[in-house]
Amino acid sequence: MLSITSAQLDAWIAALMFPLVRILGLLAAAPVFANRALPVRVRMAFGVALALLIVPMLPPMPPIPPGSGVALVVMGEQMFIGIAIGLATRLIFAAIDLAGSVIGMQMGLSFALFFDPNSGGQSAVLADFLSMVATLLFLAIDGHLVMLDLLVRSFEWLPVGASLHAEGWSHLARTGTAIFSVALMISLPLLAVLLVTNTAMGVLTRAAPQLNLFAIGFPITMSMGFFSIALIMTNFGPVVTNIFEHFFERIPFMLEALAPIAATP
Repeated sequence: MLSITSAQLDAWIAALMFPLVRILGLLAAAPVFANRALPVRVRMAFGVALALLIVPMLPPMPPIPPGSGVALVVMGEQMFIGIAIGLATRLIFAAIDLAGSVIGMQMGLSFALFFDPNSGGQSAVLADFLSMVATLLFLAIDGHLVMLDLLVRSFEWLPVGASLHAEGWSHLARTGTAIFSVALMISLPLLAVLLVTNTAMGVLTRAAPQLNLFAIGFPITMSMGFFSIALIMTNFGPVVTNIFEHFFERIPFMLEALAPIAATP
């Protein structure tokens, strides 16, 4: 008769539970996976299936009883690690949303807002458009597979039960400051065109005061904005792809900073 001891049962539960928590943390924060259009049950099923696939490849789990207080602390650490990996990638989409909002405001489309179910608030039309294009580029370069690969390799860099250093979280916070620089880099060509357009409209109004600035300025500004967007879309893909690759290269350094013993990923 097959007999299973409590120690064996705890080991089996821990071998699945700790990796599953890290995976669910990634799925809760990563772009595409965290989309609210994707049902929670589907994400849970995908997380369990992924955990069952990668558990045989992982190093042995620490002998921690699943029902102990230490296990709760370890589960919290695994959750934060998964969220950190997903959040580092989501920062790119936040920068693109910011760029779209700034461009829309300069074009006079600040009133054109839609309800965004992902953020739970109002978002600009251009921000949604650029975010949709960035999502398609993210899937085209297999960014979702790269995130899953980083997740699996994170168990080698950060084994379950290893103490985490605060330097990794500060590295993630410093990475968040790149949102503004990336947003400025994306929106700068259009902002330059709109600045020249508004300057020309100001000079024209000064030279001919009888012109109604609000009657002719708004259509011209919007037309120049849409014309500029059509021109830069040919270069939008390579630029965003390079940004994705740059952030993917920075995630291992963040995990290295979190590791108790520095090791080259």
